[in-house]
Amino acid sequence: MIRKTAITIALEHIEFDDRIISANGFISRDLFSISDTRPTFYMIGSMGLASSIGLGIALKDPGKKVFVFDGDGNILMNLGSLTTIGSLKPKNLVHVVFDNSVHESTGSQPTNTNFVSIEKIAKACNYNHTFTVRTENNFEKILRKIKKLKGPIMIVVKIQQSNDKKSARVDYEPVEIKERFMSRL
Repeated sequence: MIRKTAITIALEHIEFDDRIISANGFISRDLFSISDTRPTFYMIGSMGLASSIGLGIALKDPGKKVFVFDGDGNILMNLGSLTTIGSLKPKNLVHVVFDNSVHESTGSQPTNTNFVSIEKIAKACNYNHTFTVRTENNFEKILRKIKKLKGPIMIVVKIQQSNDKKSARVDYEPVEIKERFMSRL
């Protein structure tokens, strides 16, 4: 499964007014190219901070689900956010990590997820539920299952690097991204 396919599957199981915080790089680019109609905060720069921003939104608005779309390289840059999420336990936070074991948007330098389990780290940090999926079918099953579970929830989606044409950059300026997101809350 490639990232675009995984994002498309996730969107099919996310309510239209749920919040999405999307990590920088190809995750935001792919999400933007697939669907730009939901309350979405696209990270531009600030590698590793999607989980921290998602935590803040989840705590501020506990009545809405908050999905953090993260990459393996991004979350490895800010592992400290996992301990904070695990200790504060926002029931409405779903952390989806698309793991292809590389920093794809900067030249495919390897990350260490072939040697370190992001799911085990999340479990050790007291996430309520953790999952690793490798197939589209399993991803859909877990997305259905989590509708009945309280967060924080971590889903590590093992993906392959994409050989497809790369998605265009998000064409909003950072201030505009913030204002659009805030107006949709």
